[in-house]
Amino acid sequence: MSLPARLLVVTDRHGCPEPLGDRVAACLAAGARWIWLRDRDLPAQERAALAETLAGEVARVGGALTIGRDVDLAARVGASGVQLGEASAVVPARARLGRGVLLGVSAHSLAEVRAAREAGADYVTLSPIFLTASKPGYGPALGVGVLREAAGVMPVVALGGVDPGTATSCREAGAAAVAVMGAVMRAPEVGVLVPALL
Repeated sequence: MSLPARLLVVTDRHGCPEPLGDRVAACLAAGARWIWLRDRDLPAQERAALAETLAGEVARVGGALTIGRDVDLAARVGASGVQLGEASAVVPARARLGRGVLLGVSAHSLAEVRAAREAGADYVTLSPIFLTASKPGYGPALGVGVLREAAGVMPVVALGGVDPGTATSCREAGAAAVAVMGAVMRAPEVGVLVPALL
């Protein structure tokens, strides 16, 4: 299954200068087509309402919405995919959602990438590729060498410290896509940034 886009925008309402729905709409208007609703700390009802709204907005532009970790919510809003926390969650998620839904796993090492492939995930996010302001102290940066090796195992979305400057080196190392949270969520506006990342 091919990935929906070369850029995965990861939500973080805490870093956003405007309501998250408005920021996502601006990203879509600027050309983004793949959104990962993270914001796991939102109360369940609020997160479900936001997921419904985003699912509609993303569908209008022919994009894909991935829901972080919540398989039931993904099923309820008809999301394109789920981002899972570990490889062991892939088989039950596949059983619940079927073959047409994109299943990603968050990986932080080559061993976790291999486990995700064995479990039948469609892709992994691998992080942190570079040091990241969003999660300071979050493990040593893996670097493009590890990214290149992981890309030989399965489709990899490079995450962590990705900006317009580093996105190119990620793609050159074999990343199928890049994922960006902080740079896109904190930017004063995204009209120039999103096309630069694409």
